[in-house]
Amino acid sequence: MFYDWFNIILRSGANMQNETSKITFSYLRKFNGVMAGLHLVQAVLMLVTGLTIANIRDFRLPFTVSFLTYDQTIGSLVTETRNIGNLPIGAMVSIFLFLSAFAHLLIVLPKINTFYNDRLKKGINYFRWFEYALSSSVMIVIIAMLFGVYDLGSLILIIGLNATMNLCGLAMEIHNQTTVKTNWTSFIIGSFCGAFPWVIILMYFFGGGNYAQIPWFVYAIVGSYFVLFNLFPINMVLQYKKVGRWRDYLYGERGYILLSLFAKTILAWLVFAGTMQP
Repeated sequence: MFYDWFNIILRSGANMQNETSKITFSYLRKFNGVMAGLHLVQAVLMLVTGLTIANIRDFRLPFTVSFLTYDQTIGSLVTETRNIGNLPIGAMVSIFLFLSAFAHLLIVLPKINTFYNDRLKKGINYFRWFEYALSSSVMIVIIAMLFGVYDLGSLILIIGLNATMNLCGLAMEIHNQTTVKTNWTSFIIGSFCGAFPWVIILMYFFGGGNYAQIPWFVYAIVGSYFVLFNLFPINMVLQYKKVGRWRDYLYGERGYILLSLFAKTILAWLVFAGTMQP
């Protein structure tokens, strides 16, 4: 079923087979520079605005830890939950934007850009996967907390699974340098790991039953990010299946960059809009 779905996408791109990409290394360097600027401007704006709003309407979400303690009244062990802090969501949004800006800026630097280009020739981008492992983990944690996942242990597991999913993308690119036929093992394992944070989020969503009480921006965040989230593996499949302009690895590279910008921008401004709600 999984591959049947992708085959439909692949067949729809059959009329692009003769098209060629005109992406160059020089173009990508300038493109990464522009992306660094766009992410940085938004990050600074979010941080300053988030801190300013915090003085007017402090939008914070708690994170908790649970542990066993002995209840002398009932003579049994019970689970106690304790609030250990609160996260300022408005300011926290700027973190994944700063991470992306830093990664794009690194790529523009002369010696690092040479390394970047040499690896792109081999079909690998180390910077992408390490940056995704960090920035997208912050993004998914914000989404999880907006749905009520406050337990620190659960949030750490979500981070671990999401980061592993992205590092499997790196493993996919490294592994397939030595294969004649594309090996999809890392892709499948990464998809498996990446599904579990969404399982947890949906458990909290469907568990409450009070759907009307969930703010509109939470629906908008999870819906838009879920769609964009799933476009990343599609971009990878199109690269490895060499569909149309995706025959050129650099075309897929630009696709990743654009998807990253759209996902982070949409999530950042939706969360910002949400923090402004009464």
